[in-house]
Amino acid sequence: MTLRNITIAGAGNVGSALARNLARHGLAVQLAASDLGSNLDGGRLPAPPAMWQEHWFEHVQNLRLVAWNDDVAVYFDADTQGADWIFPFMTKLWRYTKATYDMGPEAQNRLFSIHHTNKYGGGHPSTYFDTSHDRRNVSDVGPGPWGSMSGFAIDGPSHESGHVVESANNGVHGSPAFPIWQDSKWMEFFQYDAYLGMGLTNDAKRLFDRFTATTDDFPRAGTHWFRDWFYPLWRDHGHAQVMVKFFKLLSLHFPKNGNNYSRDMNWGEFVHFMSGAAGTNLKELATTAFGWPADREAQFTKARGDFPMITY
Repeated sequence: MTLRNITIAGAGNVGSALARNLARHGLAVQLAASDLGSNLDGGRLPAPPAMWQEHWFEHVQNLRLVAWNDDVAVYFDADTQGADWIFPFMTKLWRYTKATYDMGPEAQNRLFSIHHTNKYGGGHPSTYFDTSHDRRNVSDVGPGPWGSMSGFAIDGPSHESGHVVESANNGVHGSPAFPIWQDSKWMEFFQYDAYLGMGLTNDAKRLFDRFTATTDDFPRAGTHWFRDWFYPLWRDHGHAQVMVKFFKLLSLHFPKNGNNYSRDMNWGEFVHFMSGAAGTNLKELATTAFGWPADREAQFTKARGDFPMITY
């Protein structure tokens, strides 16, 4: 008999050491809830602070560290209890993310996942470039509930994690395409792909159905961003790799000031860079999805002249 999944309960630091040793031999190891605060990954990174006082926006909670490894650090406010599923879920999400997208050196790419109960509805991200959150990649989400691994409890943190990706990949800060896809069209691509990559097929199907039916009023009324743009890109151009290539092309060729993007993209530049990532001219797809007014054609023509290194 071959063991593949092992749970270690009530072993504290001994359990963590055993878990690390078993993991090196390819076994899937999870500590029981009482041991989730231990580091399973060998301690390549220093331990996060046991407490973290919020000092951004209206947030004033003194957060406590409940679980950590070299990939994620999970923090709860005083009203958030239980929810042991959060640590393995966020670990799996962020490991898939780091394996897919270039999130920079390990010392900077840990994700700090903050969970509030009955306060701060919605969520926000931050990145290791930002002093506002002590130069940490952050998903900060409320108001819960966090009792089960379903619905908003997973969609909220994964959404904010996707914003970290778009704003801190390839060693460059910012998201030049954000004014184009706004909040939250790129997230639909990111979440759908990530859930599939994590083996969460039911949740991926749930999002697929919801996103396919969703319409937006930008750039024109009745736009189906996922159905007519992001899903065809995912389906026909290498799944996540089309966005991996897009972000890489931006980091190499879009204007920067140091390690910050110096301006946003226009529509013509967006379609040009996305065409480079897909390896084919996406003007026809963009026309179907978004329309193609005269100013967009002018922008597209100029972008091809300004960025001739983007080829397809």
